Amino acid sequence: MAERGCPLEAVPLPPEVRESLAELELELSEGDITQKGYEKKRAKLLAHCVPLAQGVDPSLQAESRTSGSLQATAPAAKQQKPRPSNARDERFRSDVHTEAVQAALAKYKERKMPMPSKRRSVLAHAPVGACTPPDTSSASEDEGSLRQPGQLASTPLQSCPSVEPWLDQVIQGSSTSSSASSTSSHPGGKPAAAPAGPVAHARIDLHSAPPDVTTGLVQHQHAHRERPQLASVRGVPRGCGGSVLETAGGVPVNSRVSSKIQQLLNTLKRPKRPPLKEFFVDDFEELLEVQQPDPSQPKPEGSQMVVLKGEPPAMGTDWPPSLLAALQQWGTTQPKAPCLTALDTAGKAICTLTYGKLWSRSLKLSYTLLNKLTSKNEPLLKPGDRVALVFPNSNPVAFMVAFYGCLLAGLVPVPIEVPLTRKDAGSQQVGFLLGSCGITLALTTDACQKGLPKAQTGEVATFKGWPPLTWLLVDGKHLTKPPRDWLPPARDSGTGPAYIEYKTSKEGSTVGVAVPHASLLAQCRALTQACGFSEAETLTNVLDFKRDAGLWHGVLTSVLNRMHVVSIPYALMKANPLSWIQKVCAYKARAALVKSRDMHWSLLAQRGQRDVSLSSLRMLIVADGANPWSISSCDAFLNVFQSRGLRPEVICPCASSPEALTVAIRRPPDLGGPPPRRAVLSMSGLSHGVIRVDAEEKLSVLTVQDVGQVMPGANVCVVKVEGTPYLCKTDEVGEICVNSSATATAYYGLLGITKNVFETVPVTAGGAPVSDRPFTRTGLLGFIGPDDLVFVVGKLDGLMVVGVRRHNADDIVATALAVEPMKFVYRGRVAVFSVPVLREDRIVLVAEQRPDASEEDSFRWMSRVLQAVDSIHQVGVYCLALVPANTLPKAPLGGIHISETKQRFLEGMLHPCNVLMCPHTCVTNLPKPRQKQPEVGPASMIVGNLVAGKRIAQASGRELAHLEDSDQARKFLFLPDVLRWRAHTTPEHPLFLLLNAKGTVTSTATCIQLHKKAERVAAALTEKAQLSAGAHVALVYPPGLDLIAAFYGCLYCGCVPVTVRPPHPQNLATTLPTVKMIVEVSKSTCVLTTQPIVRLLRSKEAAAAVDVRTWPTILDTDDIPKKKVASIFRPPSPDVLAYLDFSVSTTGILAGVKMSHAATSALCRSIKLQCELYPSRQIAICLDPYCGLGFALWCLCSVYSGHQSVLVPPPELESNVSLWLWAVSQYRARVTFCSYSVMEMCARGLGAQTAVLRTKGVDLSCVRTCMVVAEERPRIALTQSFSKLFRDLGLPARAVSTTFGCRVNVAICLQGTAGPDPTTVYVDMRALRHDRVRLVERGSPHSLPLTESGKILPGVKVIIAHTETRGPLGDSHLGEIWVSSPHNATGYYTVYGEEGLHADHFSARLSFGDTQTVWARTGFLGFLRRTELTDASGAPGSHCVPSTERHDALYVVGSLDETLELRGMRYHPIDIETSVIRAHRSIAECAVFTWTNLLVVVVELDGLEQDALDLVALVTNVVLEEHHLVVGVVVIVDPGVVPINSRGEKQRMHLRDGFLADQLDPIYVAYNM
Repeated sequence: MAERGCPLEAVPLPPEVRESLAELELELSEGDITQKGYEKKRAKLLAHCVPLAQGVDPSLQAESRTSGSLQATAPAAKQQKPRPSNARDERFRSDVHTEAVQAALAKYKERKMPMPSKRRSVLAHAPVGACTPPDTSSASEDEGSLRQPGQLASTPLQSCPSVEPWLDQVIQGSSTSSSASSTSSHPGGKPAAAPAGPVAHARIDLHSAPPDVTTGLVQHQHAHRERPQLASVRGVPRGCGGSVLETAGGVPVNSRVSSKIQQLLNTLKRPKRPPLKEFFVDDFEELLEVQQPDPSQPKPEGSQMVVLKGEPPAMGTDWPPSLLAALQQWGTTQPKAPCLTALDTAGKAICTLTYGKLWSRSLKLSYTLLNKLTSKNEPLLKPGDRVALVFPNSNPVAFMVAFYGCLLAGLVPVPIEVPLTRKDAGSQQVGFLLGSCGITLALTTDACQKGLPKAQTGEVATFKGWPPLTWLLVDGKHLTKPPRDWLPPARDSGTGPAYIEYKTSKEGSTVGVAVPHASLLAQCRALTQACGFSEAETLTNVLDFKRDAGLWHGVLTSVLNRMHVVSIPYALMKANPLSWIQKVCAYKARAALVKSRDMHWSLLAQRGQRDVSLSSLRMLIVADGANPWSISSCDAFLNVFQSRGLRPEVICPCASSPEALTVAIRRPPDLGGPPPRRAVLSMSGLSHGVIRVDAEEKLSVLTVQDVGQVMPGANVCVVKVEGTPYLCKTDEVGEICVNSSATATAYYGLLGITKNVFETVPVTAGGAPVSDRPFTRTGLLGFIGPDDLVFVVGKLDGLMVVGVRRHNADDIVATALAVEPMKFVYRGRVAVFSVPVLREDRIVLVAEQRPDASEEDSFRWMSRVLQAVDSIHQVGVYCLALVPANTLPKAPLGGIHISETKQRFLEGMLHPCNVLMCPHTCVTNLPKPRQKQPEVGPASMIVGNLVAGKRIAQASGRELAHLEDSDQARKFLFLPDVLRWRAHTTPEHPLFLLLNAKGTVTSTATCIQLHKKAERVAAALTEKAQLSAGAHVALVYPPGLDLIAAFYGCLYCGCVPVTVRPPHPQNLATTLPTVKMIVEVSKSTCVLTTQPIVRLLRSKEAAAAVDVRTWPTILDTDDIPKKKVASIFRPPSPDVLAYLDFSVSTTGILAGVKMSHAATSALCRSIKLQCELYPSRQIAICLDPYCGLGFALWCLCSVYSGHQSVLVPPPELESNVSLWLWAVSQYRARVTFCSYSVMEMCARGLGAQTAVLRTKGVDLSCVRTCMVVAEERPRIALTQSFSKLFRDLGLPARAVSTTFGCRVNVAICLQGTAGPDPTTVYVDMRALRHDRVRLVERGSPHSLPLTESGKILPGVKVIIAHTETRGPLGDSHLGEIWVSSPHNATGYYTVYGEEGLHADHFSARLSFGDTQTVWARTGFLGFLRRTELTDASGAPGSHCVPSTERHDALYVVGSLDETLELRGMRYHPIDIETSVIRAHRSIAECAVFTWTNLLVVVVELDGLEQDALDLVALVTNVVLEEHHLVVGVVVIVDPGVVPINSRGEKQRMHLRDGFLADQLDPIYVAYNM
């Protein structure tokens, strides 16, 4: 940069041009102007002044970006208005690297990505702290924003061009081969070209499905509540003329989300990875793909290195025999000599400690510690005890006195940071260290103690994880003067530790590194020799004096040499970054100790400072010279300060580690070291651990400087990082190991890891040890270069191994920071770490963004970082997160607390404001997708099963013929006849009781009452509505007796009833269209209902939702006249249609099935036999009476069997949750039925109130069986928790069971009262994905508990058939459940949506084996097992069930329509959802579905909106780990958005349609790239 000025200096420029140029430099450095624009404007400015165009040195243009605003020195002084500081962190800069990143990004210009969408409120909710730049009280150690207080540069939000144009570029051949062609949603509305080729085929199943009327009345209000329409985040208001996406089904979807998904599909990049090897593992050990080493990767070729020896330690010098002897010598012979000068935040010297004062105060403290502290008359401390030193960075004097006081008293000081709050980052780990060191006493100052958090008693609070401490103040007034002749029992020899330094590991655990007295002295002597320190020299120290180089140079070595240390506190550096240079100048310091950060900061602040001179320095020690990126700060610093007297040879980088202390340091020239060198290394070579100076890889290189020679008296070698410590070859990167008398010797109290680190014996390739003395591992990665100079390329703590390559966190930080523009990411506030996902490390990058950054800016920056890292390091970033300013946990002296950040990320406590996940490109070790084996036919299957000794999976319930006489069956063939017979023989026998919310009986029906009511309805239908037999009648009633009477009234006159759930008065817009649709689809010619519902159907609100003029005749049955019907209709044959059963499936298909009289009576007969129902029994029913088994139990069974049914309408539970349990107890019901939603309401609402219920007399001991009516896999967790919760009320442990029915047969399994208990098995979830059933032990990995769905009903036969070949399967296969029984429905009356698909549902035949039987296909997957093969714990055969109990158990796994076909395997949504719900406590509910090969996960957030983005990474991780699937889109929504029907089933297809039509109002939508 010195030479940069030359061409301009040659032509003297007028001051205003200089000023404009400086402005221009700044604009560029801040990213306010592009490179091109900068060059144009610059050329224009110079054209006026430089006569020849060639006068402008082209290197100026090439280098324009490099030094930010360093050139603008003079004009900046005039400008007066402070500008924001330079736009990039010089510490992580190198011109070559910046150019590399820009070149890499230029290649990528064309690649587009879809931007995540976020709800407005989330943008607004950023925490208050987010609106301030990082707080200066403990801003980052690398913070570059050193602005004058009060003058924060608020760059106005750039009016960004809309981000759309770079979103809609279509990249062909995307990895998901399907996406519906779309028109892109431009604000301008121009349709984008439809994607060509394979991309255009996919068909999207969008049944514009009716909203499900089977939705619980209030349960659903939640889902349908209107939300205020928020404008879309990207400036296009919702619903305004974006464009309309036409899906292949022709359904227009007006959407933001859908076009985004579209773009995602078009742009998912194929992973640039070798193809996975072909395999299909049959034994389900799904092997993760192991990345094979690339044969062309570079290998080390050098010879084996030899151990490098440092120069011999200087002998014969008249050094004091120990450090304390030196202190005593200087304290008594040179008491006036200055030892330490402390400064305040204004830079004034507040006090200078002389050697005399240091000696006398330390003596006083050691006397007090040994003699004045007692507990129970015992001295509190014995020599060798550990003591905590808690001192702020601004008080070096008190620290030094305390440190030497402890040494004099023979105690072991353990310096730690001052705890600021009770929840400091890593504070708990520090507590663990204090506890393991057995510390009971902490030393601090008066002022510091006042600032510590206090408990109510006024004592210092106990911090989380800390042992109880006594606090001692070291200010003079609290100490006792020792007697004149008292001398401390100084133990400065011996093997015990002299002091313990804390160190935080990569995982966040804190350990104490013990440094013995001998090492302490050896270190001080080695540093004195290596640095050439002389007596009474002045040293300026900017580092933390409590640990590391700051302690070794500024507190220990300085005393050995009677040096004067000027200590610069961190707070002063932040207020005035130039302070250290001014102090070097003022005190004529010969040596200075800094970090590259301090050099960088002073560069930013040095403009206009003419009066500083660094000519007195003979040594500028750069303590973090081991960071490869320090070289840029050193170069930039030299460029600027060479003109102020700084000599190039003065800069001395050094490398150190807590375990080995100083490893190497560059010697000052007067000590005759070799000249400094630098190496330009290939990043790709480094990632394979090899040193290559590659010429062709000009861009992705790392330039490193040497850190000098090894310390005097030390031996150094480089060993392999993993496994046996073999010596490395000369061109190989490894871990540097040191053997010397000046290293630490142990981690205090941790013998195991001490041995690994402090007692390593490096061996040659032949296995021979290189030395008889052990070496200490330094944790530094590097190599030995020419002239025996040491080079460090990274730290073990920052090492991330991805696949077979190694990457360094610092290098990735540097690449991220080189991405322009850097306007909104705070430099020095970037954390890079790796997290294990799917058994490999994945890279995560977290950065703090500036508060004024727009969404587009952030997203663009994130996309560019991904591209830059991919290009330069050839590694994918798994997750990139931006958090609001000032929210990342800070390390004590600035910087980011990496391990705490990682911990928060993994626990979902990071609260980012932007997230980008890229699992598609990073996760390359997924198992190979399964290839289906098409050639196996049904015959081969059977033969295979026979050979393997497997049974064919078929089973049946008890035979009907054996169970009762056929006369009765014939007599009870028609339900109307049964009712008339009961009204005649037992007229006063009560059949029904209806309860209201208060538990009072609102109405009852005896046999005769029901018969008479039914007659009146029949008369009204024939006379008023003039219906003839066979007409369809819709019954729209609330749950109650009117519904039952109307049903039998229809049968009495030969009409066909259709039960319909009434519309919800508060939610007509969504529930009424479904009512209308069922009425129309069922071709009902009349609607029977009550007066309030008639009013509702004809209301204004109804007219807004449907066309009310097209209702058929509506009759209200509230006050119809008492009339007898002339004759009761008798069907000509039992196969005549009795009623239609309409329901909406979970996949959104509305279907009506036909139930004949024969099937209806057969159904009632099977249930009667299974549940032992007689007229003397009472059963309690809490179900919706509109379809399926709920309807049969509510309306049919009581009339058939004569038992009394206590009816509890589920809506009543909303005002009184305990109603159902109270009714069961009150009426002593042996049998009760409920739905999952009822069970869940009770478990949630009453779980904590069992004691209250007991006092109210609720007793459930009467219950023999409580059955959950469901059409799904049994929910074990819910049924088990229900059983446990209500055990206290006497509910028998084995009472709860489930039933199974479906559209084709509403009751296939029912537990009943007499059969054996339901059994539970544990199956391997991975095997299920391959349609295999493998039983495993309870608790084994990947095990899934499944419980049988009740016993198969009498007369029912079940077989498991292959879903494609339709052949019978063995009992180790998962297949479709087929059923044959007298009560199968006779067919679909109509299917709304897909008539063609369902033709064979009722008349399927096996393709092999028993081809005669006609079966109905249930559409559910399941398997059969004989129970003697399982026991209650799910383990096969551990003890046999007695032979009387043996039966065939049917296990339902899930609906075939809902399964997800992904990677050639079959997944059940519920399994993925269970994993996701476990991922974070604020996930209330979750639903998954696929959309053109992408897995979409919708999660309901039960928490603050600003925590929403935490879930994205957790959801992606858990699905990858447990299911080996990559999540394509994560949608975070409010609670209650996932639609649930009255049976408590999730309606995933409705949700999918809502998502595609952008109706979910998501909080955040993340597209995993």
